[in-house]
Amino acid sequence: MDVRDDLTFIRDISALTIADAEEAGGKGANMGELVAANLPVPPGFVLLRDCYRQSMRSGGVEAELNALHREALDAVVDTARLTELSERMQGLVHKAGAGDEVRRLILSAYHGMGPGAVVAVRSSATGEDGADASFAGMNATITNVTGDEALVEAVVRCWMSLFSPRVITYRSSRGFTSDPAMAVVVQEMVHSEKAGVAFTADPSNGAQDRVVIEGAFGLGEVVVSGEVEPDTYIVSKETMQPLDVRLGHKAFKIVRGEDGHDAVVDLDESQADARVLTDGELRSIAELAMATERHNGCPQDTEWAIAGGKTYLVQARPITTLGHTTPAAADKHLVLARGLAAAPGIASGKVRVLESPDEGAQLQEGEILVAQMTNPDWLPTIRRAAALVTDTGGMTCHAAIVARELSVPCVVGTRTATRDLHDGTTVTVDGARGEVVSGRVRPSSTTSATEQRSPSRPHSETTGTKVYVNLAMPEAAETVAAQAVDGVGLLRAEFMLTDALAGRHPRDLIAHGEHRTLVDKLGTSVGRIAAAFAPRPVIYRATDFRTNEFRGLKGGETYEPVEHNPMIGYRGCYRYVNEPDLFALELEALARVREQSPNVGLMIPFVRTKWELEACLELVDASPLGRQRGLHRWVMAEVPSVVHWLPEYIGMGIDGVSIGSNDLTQLMLGVDRDSDVCAELFDESDPAVLDAIGQIISTARKYGITSSLCGQAPSTNPAFAEHLVRLGITSVSVNPDAADTTRHVIAAAERRLLLEAARLS
Repeated sequence: MDVRDDLTFIRDISALTIADAEEAGGKGANMGELVAANLPVPPGFVLLRDCYRQSMRSGGVEAELNALHREALDAVVDTARLTELSERMQGLVHKAGAGDEVRRLILSAYHGMGPGAVVAVRSSATGEDGADASFAGMNATITNVTGDEALVEAVVRCWMSLFSPRVITYRSSRGFTSDPAMAVVVQEMVHSEKAGVAFTADPSNGAQDRVVIEGAFGLGEVVVSGEVEPDTYIVSKETMQPLDVRLGHKAFKIVRGEDGHDAVVDLDESQADARVLTDGELRSIAELAMATERHNGCPQDTEWAIAGGKTYLVQARPITTLGHTTPAAADKHLVLARGLAAAPGIASGKVRVLESPDEGAQLQEGEILVAQMTNPDWLPTIRRAAALVTDTGGMTCHAAIVARELSVPCVVGTRTATRDLHDGTTVTVDGARGEVVSGRVRPSSTTSATEQRSPSRPHSETTGTKVYVNLAMPEAAETVAAQAVDGVGLLRAEFMLTDALAGRHPRDLIAHGEHRTLVDKLGTSVGRIAAAFAPRPVIYRATDFRTNEFRGLKGGETYEPVEHNPMIGYRGCYRYVNEPDLFALELEALARVREQSPNVGLMIPFVRTKWELEACLELVDASPLGRQRGLHRWVMAEVPSVVHWLPEYIGMGIDGVSIGSNDLTQLMLGVDRDSDVCAELFDESDPAVLDAIGQIISTARKYGITSSLCGQAPSTNPAFAEHLVRLGITSVSVNPDAADTTRHVIAAAERRLLLEAARLS
């Protein structure tokens, strides 16, 4: 195709270089660079920004449009006003449409692509996709366009997308005050069987020794828009071999339908969870992405598509966020330990290897705590640590949970950190990457990797499904309560108890006649949280120490048996039945709190059988707490037997059930949740686990009681969250730092359900 008309309006992609970015936009100019590098790029042409300007001028709307845009830049904090101005500007663009001369040039170039050509039409705004800014995914892209009128309409839609509220807000945040203009890329459509993105540096942590590839079936729009959970592959630049493969749940794909338009095709469970890319395809994509990086001289964010066995590049731009997340290059700092990324953040300091919490006083403020594993009595020490590294443990172990709540960077499951790291050595712990490196590495910005991956969501979003938080430390109460959350779905008693009693075993206090201390201090801690959240509910989970954790407390060896498998041993409900005197003190503390804060409810954990819950509830009913009006009684659904017994539990007065997805998963799949060796087996989305969760929620709905789930999966796995919403769960409870993200994911799921229902009605 050779476009010879006025080159100030339209140019063939192959005629563009990065020097044309001002006229062709970053997207168009980058496409030209890829052609120059002999990389596989679908042919096409670019409408330069003068096409837009000439059309707005000939349509008589240019002056009004630019005046309204300047007004909109000053109105970004006023959502209603911004929306009104946005709609007026988009209406003006639509009214003007494509000018007669511009229309003639567009169609001439299009006809040169052959009869009935099917194209993709992509926006390429001036100033977009530069080295320090990216409008990626904000402006319009229209796929499977064919025919003269459809093409012109798609071009106008791209121009209109210049004035959406989110684009105006982004322009304002970046200080872009000039009158905007839009170039448009028109390319031959790749009817992709697979598509996605490839980054030549890890955008979450800045590592430049790998290519991060995301892929899904069908068109790549589902990946860029976040509509499905794609597969994620990490490929070594050195060996070109996969370092990590994480399969997503691709619920549907978009393909070209029989009518020539985009068609959504639902995928069954086996297809949705199938691996998208072979190792050979990964290598091909990685090689093309790296070639793009070499040609452009900086890390690249590319989009690729596979059709008929051939891989194409359909977009490339610089990665704009590495400066906010990248520590110094890894080759300058030797990697001393690797494990699971348990709590994000970067911290540097001197190593302090400790064998037990009794040695906690040795840790100086700002040092890096390295231990084989932690349990609740490590809490005071963890508070003083700059970061935490453990030999064992998984994403749901004590160390990970506490570190996330205290915002302490944490790496678990390193296996050999206590041997490989030595006292006094200065290291840097990267909790988002799961690495410990030598020396002191200073992030180039105070913005954390977590903030880059999970930008804060507006608090105004409302969901029918409640979003609660998991909490353990009273000092966080006021800060977390100020967030847009609906209450506390899981208040962990054991962390508060350990802290309040300074690491002493509760029976050690009783033996010394100090049982009132237990009641007073526990009541004070719970009361602070209850008051901060009132009138929102606070669900207190009764103490659920395992015997190995209780033995670690001062005096614990005197009172705790030694068990070979304490995870499924003497704990939870069965313990209260056998030690009613200790349970009575806990109930008394709660009763005292509820006199001032009746928003507190009681949750019984690890319930195995009907008879033990019956005995436990008799203890509650006989206590001062049980005699108070309005007490909500919950059970944790952690043991698979709850699927059978839940109707009986409800008949005994239980009015809330909270699915402890960590314990339920480990008991359904027979895998220790704290095992780093078996970490890949631990999957909350396993069909067996999902089936049990579905039955629990179904029973709760049938009998009209509240159902919840406490775990991180709803915030990290959108498909999992949508599954819960579809089942009819009434709430989820997540760590405080994930609450905004979770609400956004749930809101999107609820909107999809409403849309589906509307379409069927």
